[in-house]
Amino acid sequence: MAAPKQMDILRFATAGSVDDGKSTLIGRLLYDSKSIFEDQLESVERTSADRGEEYTNLALLTDGLRAEREQGITIDVAYRYFATPRRKFIIADTPGHIQYTRNMVTGASTADLAIILVDARKGILEQSRRHAFLTTLLKVPHLVVAVNKMDLVGYEQGTYESIVDEFTAFASKLDVADLTFIPLSALHGDNVVERSVNMPWYEGPSLLHHLEHVHIASDRNLIDVRFPVQYVIRPHASTDPELHDYRGYAGQVAGGVLKPGDEVVHLPSGLTTTITHIDGPGGPVDEAFAPMSVTLRLADEIDISRGDMIARPNNRPEVAQDLDAMVCWMTPDRQLTPRMKVVLKHTTRTAKAMVKELNYRLDVNTLHRDESAQSLGLNEIGRVSLRVTQPLFVDDYARNRLTGGFILIDEATNNTVAAGMITGAK
Repeated sequence: MAAPKQMDILRFATAGSVDDGKSTLIGRLLYDSKSIFEDQLESVERTSADRGEEYTNLALLTDGLRAEREQGITIDVAYRYFATPRRKFIIADTPGHIQYTRNMVTGASTADLAIILVDARKGILEQSRRHAFLTTLLKVPHLVVAVNKMDLVGYEQGTYESIVDEFTAFASKLDVADLTFIPLSALHGDNVVERSVNMPWYEGPSLLHHLEHVHIASDRNLIDVRFPVQYVIRPHASTDPELHDYRGYAGQVAGGVLKPGDEVVHLPSGLTTTITHIDGPGGPVDEAFAPMSVTLRLADEIDISRGDMIARPNNRPEVAQDLDAMVCWMTPDRQLTPRMKVVLKHTTRTAKAMVKELNYRLDVNTLHRDESAQSLGLNEIGRVSLRVTQPLFVDDYARNRLTGGFILIDEATNNTVAAGMITGAK
């Protein structure tokens, strides 16, 4: 009997301006793909009826916080999961308000695809441009512009095409690898799961069809082997004599493909060895690649600990203490200023760091660089130079999002204050 086919997972985030219909779109995807429980649907139908709404308010499926339901907006990042016979999906429904930009960055940072909703009546707004820029800054490989509420403009082709032209002109200033436009109505389900009969002039796929078929396998870096060590497994207490001498290095593959017999190098020591076994959650595996979590066993006993890196001898990450990076400041309690001290967490390594200088603050609406800026406030983005107290094993964020990304932590409160993307190291 053939083994069941392993379905891949598509992580996608929704973004856009306030009231563009992000939560309703996700609710429609869940509803039309029959991915919600009956009691959930009954609760939403009952709440909609109590409010006197004409239609079942599918946005209630994702707006889980009481404050969101009271205000009718999305505040936090709401994660939802569903599957079709072709693919599994993880959805991050991110906020549209400008004051919650940091939440949008959080949701999009791990996404394979981003859906930016645009209200067909309003066209491209400031927040639409902001979120489009952020998705490209975060190197989200695929971007879908969903022109929503087409029912409110009579499904007019001209309205849709003018939005496509305007967004295409804006996107030409950005680094967009894959851009797709889809006209739809989340409220009525036009072009969400099934092709719409109301827009015969549109010849492309429905949104769900695009999500099921977009190619993501080549988006992952399968060239540069990167394995940050998270934990050293030594089961000394085991009564099994075979496990008594077991020494394994557990972690999540951040890049490349690892196989037993491969020669690897340990950083920071620079010592080379060979992989003898790769253990997965269900037992030995023949190969490991991102984002698999595995345990490596090596031929030689090397002093390896959490925060170290395993790579290829002839393909190593940069070993650096001075970093240039784009940073999104995420806390309202204080501002980023030159000479401030923070804790930097990069893969599995944590070290103290200092902001050497703020090179410029970026206006994400105009893409203007303010080189006179003295600080970064909540939700602001800028380029900074950092000095770290111990070497990190890094790649440019454009090459590897896992080894090129980091967070900054407040030493006093232990709160995450910023997310960063490495643009250079030395």
